[in-house]
Amino acid sequence: MPEFTSEQIAKVGKLLNSPERPLKERFRALFTLKNIGGKESIDWIAKAFDDKSALLKHEVAYCLGQLQDPAAIPILSQVLEDSSREPIVRHEAAEALGAIGTSEVMDVLVKYSKDPVPEVSETCQMAIDRLNWLASGGKDDKEIFQSVDPAPPLEEKDTAKLTEILLNESLPMFERYRAMFSLRNKGDDESIKALATGLDCKSALFRHEVAFVLGQAASPAAINELTVRLRDTSENPMVRHECAEALGGIGHKGVEEELKKYLGEEEADVVRESCVVALDMVDYNNSEEFQYANALSA
Repeated sequence: MPEFTSEQIAKVGKLLNSPERPLKERFRALFTLKNIGGKESIDWIAKAFDDKSALLKHEVAYCLGQLQDPAAIPILSQVLEDSSREPIVRHEAAEALGAIGTSEVMDVLVKYSKDPVPEVSETCQMAIDRLNWLASGGKDDKEIFQSVDPAPPLEEKDTAKLTEILLNESLPMFERYRAMFSLRNKGDDESIKALATGLDCKSALFRHEVAFVLGQAASPAAINELTVRLRDTSENPMVRHECAEALGGIGHKGVEEELKKYLGEEEADVVRESCVVALDMVDYNNSEEFQYANALSA
């Protein structure tokens, strides 16, 4: 990673925090800062928690977690503790604290594992389970996907057995997440189709994570299931938003026309904005750009 000056970082940070700029530009600025990392980038990223877009704030929390830098713990803790914030943002702050994975975040996660908002309490419990796994000697493996996952994959390789674990709602969610990431890592059509059945599970948090993981896998085998869930206006917007971004990540023929259907004002903000970002992802996937996070060259 090359060295960047404070002026370069500030230029990108100001773009991220400019509400008048198109959301797709601000997302690219966010991921540029994530790729740079360090205290200055974290400070600029954290400023975006004052934005009105829940989608952007959610993505801000995600990026801070992926950096795994303890410098982000104070702001993420503040966001989690603020019950006036949107559940999608608080949930992502909790997951980010779990991604950072240091023992100092345990107390705040335990406190909010009893939060009345299910997406928040379930995420905190997941993060606690991750911390306990790390404390027992677990180590993140980014060999296949360059992301810090909420749970490590299981050693089990049999798709049928993994599917059984994935869909068993009597098991701890951490165990089911482990099956989810195992199916993602396998990545063949059978595993992707099995993973997509998780979109019918009871927990909105679980369904949202299944959609996110299907987007990571970027397999056209999941397009139908993701489209059905995106079209369901009774679905939790947190899930629909993740389905939209997953479709953008897959970027297969026909996806653009589907995403354009949800750009109207009648859509929930987080869904509409996700479709804007997803369409930008499709454009990127069909371009000759070297990388998505390219705000320094803007």
